Amino acid sequence: MVADIGFWVLGLVAVMAGAAVFYVNSMARATYALALSFIAVGLQVLFLQQNYVGVVIILMMVMEMAVMAVYMVMFMGMNPALMPMSMVHDSKKALAVAIGTFLTLAAGVLLVDWPARRVAPPAEVTRALGEELMGPKMLVMAVISPVMVATIVAGVVLAAHRTRYDRFGDDLNHRPADDPQPGGVGR
Repeated sequence: MVADIGFWVLGLVAVMAGAAVFYVNSMARATYALALSFIAVGLQVLFLQQNYVGVVIILMMVMEMAVMAVYMVMFMGMNPALMPMSMVHDSKKALAVAIGTFLTLAAGVLLVDWPARRVAPPAEVTRALGEELMGPKMLVMAVISPVMVATIVAGVVLAAHRTRYDRFGDDLNHRPADDPQPGGVGR
């Protein structure tokens, strides 16, 4: 009973957070709402006892939203990311496409004659699913992940034109500090 309630609450959170992406008025808030929606979906998949897929969904989507936030700060600064904007463009066509897509998918779910299972499921369903999804690409993913993190860090470092140490010069001996706005704190 508790698991059922948790599953439906997470479903409601996922849908409401997904809708919030189009309701909130800034790119940063839309990013956080989308991350919350994906986390709720990942937790629902965990409720379905698909541990590998659920954890991968959560990790992948949180990382994706983190990358998006880093690029927002890198290229826009945090203030423009919080400035009012609309995530909805051409709302009448978008609504028509969304309704049409939903009706097509719902019709497919209800009207398609689903095939019957021919063989018994493997003993470890999660492991079999992980091997089917990743297969021989697991080593590639294990190598690419740190490279992607290094790329994100390098991008942030290169985007910051000044750090707190730059004002003291290359050898950190430049006194007084070469501040862009003279006076400093409390002067």
